[in-house]
Amino acid sequence: MTNQDLNWHRVADLDEVPSGRVKTVTAGVHSMALTNIDGDYTAMDNRCPHQGGPLGEGSIEFGAEGQCWLRCPWHGWDFDPKTGRPPGGHEDSGQKLYPIDVRDDGIYVGLEPDPPHDTTVTDLMAETMTNWGVTSVFGMVGHSNLGLADALRLEEQKGRLNYYGIRHEGAAAFACSGYAKLTGKPAACLTIAGPGATNLMTGLWDAKVDRAPVLALTGQVDVQVLGPGAFQEIDLHSAFAPVARFSQTVLHTSKHSELMALACKNAIVERDVAHLIFPDDVQTLAAESASTSGPDGRIATPKIAPDVQALAEATKLIGASKRPIVIVGYGARDAMGDVIALAEKLKAPVLTTFKAKGQIADHHPLAAGVLGRSGTPVASWFMNECDLIIAFGASFSNHTGITPKRPIIQVDFDRMALGKFHRVAVPVWGEIGVTAKRLSNELGAVTHTVDQQPELEERWGIWREEKANRLDDDLGKGIGSASVFAALTDTAPEDAIIAVDVGNNTYSFGRYFECKGQRVLMSGYLGSIGFAFPAAMGAWAATQDQDEYRGRKVISVSGDGGFGQYLADFTTAVKYNMNITHVLLNNSQLGKISKEQRAGEWPVWQTSLHNPSFAAFAKLCGGYGIRVKKPDKLGAALDEALAHNGPALVEILTDADLI
Repeated sequence: MTNQDLNWHRVADLDEVPSGRVKTVTAGVHSMALTNIDGDYTAMDNRCPHQGGPLGEGSIEFGAEGQCWLRCPWHGWDFDPKTGRPPGGHEDSGQKLYPIDVRDDGIYVGLEPDPPHDTTVTDLMAETMTNWGVTSVFGMVGHSNLGLADALRLEEQKGRLNYYGIRHEGAAAFACSGYAKLTGKPAACLTIAGPGATNLMTGLWDAKVDRAPVLALTGQVDVQVLGPGAFQEIDLHSAFAPVARFSQTVLHTSKHSELMALACKNAIVERDVAHLIFPDDVQTLAAESASTSGPDGRIATPKIAPDVQALAEATKLIGASKRPIVIVGYGARDAMGDVIALAEKLKAPVLTTFKAKGQIADHHPLAAGVLGRSGTPVASWFMNECDLIIAFGASFSNHTGITPKRPIIQVDFDRMALGKFHRVAVPVWGEIGVTAKRLSNELGAVTHTVDQQPELEERWGIWREEKANRLDDDLGKGIGSASVFAALTDTAPEDAIIAVDVGNNTYSFGRYFECKGQRVLMSGYLGSIGFAFPAAMGAWAATQDQDEYRGRKVISVSGDGGFGQYLADFTTAVKYNMNITHVLLNNSQLGKISKEQRAGEWPVWQTSLHNPSFAAFAKLCGGYGIRVKKPDKLGAALDEALAHNGPALVEILTDADLI
């Protein structure tokens, strides 16, 4: 091939590589060691054949009779810069050299046109993954996942995938969890072997215990060195066994497309974590087949109809009640229309668990708010006055405190959830929407129940008056939570997606914030600090690739302790211009833990925090930041932040005692 047929790439300035020096340069996707020996330039393949050491980071050493050698920095292997051969090398040994052209404007390297891309194992698996609807990936590209990363790059290039490079793998897992809790569909997180993979654990456990589908893709060392203990090798299959419903290593002999299909199916159907381990040397193997698959013909409808006998028992129990209430949990989130229709027929209050906050608007005539520790006195009053509880998709956690002293009809799609902690009067296995609709049909016209709407209106009036009274509370140490969430109630768009953290800020959110049509995401059963902001990144990603959520504003709420866990990923939000408004309650302490120490009659110890100005931090990262010290400034500050097109942070100096 003549020089005219080559593609020439400018790789360096004329004065960039001094005589007797070597430098790593890149032409296209090829890395080379560019040397200058008394004005004579050469370009050699940068990868040492021993262990892949970077020759461009080595040194030039001169020997007798003018001989010089390019020495690898890792293990001292030598190569003649002018021929690429090692000392005493044979004609066919040594490193590849590339044509050089020194021009007036710099040094150029000539490359032959790239051959057509050969489909690899990971190309096939990445395409299968997107066929199954996994279109958002959060992760960190590293040395043991480069082949897989390139396959993801090609899917992104085709417009089939969005990739978000994070600063900490834990944030990637929480982002996937937030995405899945919002959409019911999996996102994927990508890491290297060893520490990258283990950093996923907290976020994956959060997804697992809240039944959110997530796909974890982890690199691994080469198959040939598995076992003896290579650098960054740990037994990932064993490490992920407790958290992953499905965990498999991708081997040379695997059915690669089918393995990815099974991982996606397990995540979606089981609403759980699926995990694939990719040894480095497997990732770039040529695919033996171009065949991929998708979910068509592989997944059945989840609409399980209830048993006729259980339905009859439930209908009979409802028919005998005067003051039934409906309690909805997070598991009912996709069936609220049918559940509310049943409640309207019964004229029954609808209480929610904390995880289900927002599934019915607080201004709906039958809404009674959140039940439990993060709840309202409205909800607890109606539970105490009821004669029957109809629970849909609720887990009966002690945080919620559903009383076992009333007859309970429990409906859930998961048979293990039915009567999990104590006996219930009628356990009903069925999909929530299907069951609520069947119950409504079986009941026909309902005239026997008390219309509880007037009582609901009265109870909400009492509670709203109490909340208004708390707006004036001032101990001189910061803004009270009642004021913060009254302002957020007034300013948050009705269709916003709100990710909340854990701690006093979250208890106060559950108590004071009144949902209109907002969707709330939280770390439910795990209760992990730091969840809110990375989960909001996941929710924002869903607004980019899921039509149902396009254009919706994303808000996250945390304390200073929670935001401090993953504050570096505010730069990730800036990089991708994520339209997220973070509301940060800064009381310079782990307020909930201080409260628990006092309640347990322990001294308050080691809960204080040393904080920067988070608003200034947000600005330094390239986002919008504003600090609020007075209650009357809250509304304007929130409005400004919500109007900003990109990541914004509202830092509110709060009083830990006014919660």
